[in-house]
Amino acid sequence: MVDFMVPDEIKEVIASIEKFVDREIEPLKKKCHKQLENERYFYDENGVYAKEILDAMREIRMKSAKAGFYNMFGDPELGGNGDVFGPMAVALIHEALMRKYGLDPLVMEIFPGGLFTNGLTPVLLGLHPEVKDEVLPGVASGETVLCFGLSEPDAGSDVWSMKTKAVKDGDHWVINGTKQWISHAPYAKYAMIFAITDQELAKERKGGISCFLVPFDGETCANTSVIPTLGHLGGRIGIVSLDNARVHEKYIIGDLHQGFGKALEGVDIGRVVMAANCVGAAQWALNKAIDYANERKTFGVTIGNHQAVQMMLADCAMDIYSARNMLLHCAWKMENQDKLPLKEISIIKAYSTEMVQRVVDRCMQIHGGMGLTNELKLEKVWRWARSQRIPDGTTEIQKRTIARRLLKGDRNFF
Repeated sequence: MVDFMVPDEIKEVIASIEKFVDREIEPLKKKCHKQLENERYFYDENGVYAKEILDAMREIRMKSAKAGFYNMFGDPELGGNGDVFGPMAVALIHEALMRKYGLDPLVMEIFPGGLFTNGLTPVLLGLHPEVKDEVLPGVASGETVLCFGLSEPDAGSDVWSMKTKAVKDGDHWVINGTKQWISHAPYAKYAMIFAITDQELAKERKGGISCFLVPFDGETCANTSVIPTLGHLGGRIGIVSLDNARVHEKYIIGDLHQGFGKALEGVDIGRVVMAANCVGAAQWALNKAIDYANERKTFGVTIGNHQAVQMMLADCAMDIYSARNMLLHCAWKMENQDKLPLKEISIIKAYSTEMVQRVVDRCMQIHGGMGLTNELKLEKVWRWARSQRIPDGTTEIQKRTIARRLLKGDRNFF
């Protein structure tokens, strides 16, 4: 039976996380108030996080790991608790935190971003045992940040167009190329780099791509630039340059020439995270709009009495209700069915990312001029919402997947 009620054990986890925020994060927010309230101080002159922010983020990750939160969704074979907390828990917990705290950069450090590009990502299941012993303790503790090097300047959704190559040299591989749009790259210790290792197989789109764990040494593997987006003064996205980076063959992740499969490991749970964050952010924005509609007066009455505002509030509610039930139904199917619900995973990613911007935009409109100010942080969430429609597969790529699944006979909506 499908049951979307929040289980008591999940309510307890959410309450514990809220206590963690009050105890560990709120003091850091006060300490970093200057940086958090003004982007001129949040980033340094190179566009990377200021030292105070970096230190606070590292402290939160490591305290979260000690408290049992940071790795609670990680693969159990890597030391995480993903066998206890499945997709439903992922959806409900991420939704709850975003609904309460909004786009809080410190609260978001409680968990690894995306769950497959950092932390105990399932991609790491393919590590050589010796390398696991070397790398996993730092990752699990929250001290070590990873990045996922798949996209390139000319290879985004079409990964087979990548130009990064790795050439065998004894028991090492020499990697050359450029990776772009790489989340966490400016702050990572290791990059999971995808490179062509067999040109002929890659041309036929039958393989020929391998995944390597490459340490950032600042020379042969380096983050050469931060990519600011949507008017921000810096960011967490970077460009990774590989110049004759020598990697021992033991640092290959998974099977040689079959790294594209690794690129998809964990991407599904990552899309659940993204959808849950969108649903939570939409509720955060709507709550602000409802409160404002009950307080702000025009023409002698609160603006909630005006039909135009009522229609916008109702549209927001319908959007959120649709997206939330899609998300939870998809997460339930992931937990209770043998086959991965690929169509539904693409649906929740496409719909929720489109939905959240519609909702936040309406909430800004309800606030009038106040909605445009930095003070309410609606504009910050609006910019974030716009960004969610591109990474982890654009809306258009998701729709292509949905259509292909339908054409292959997947007509099930229950």
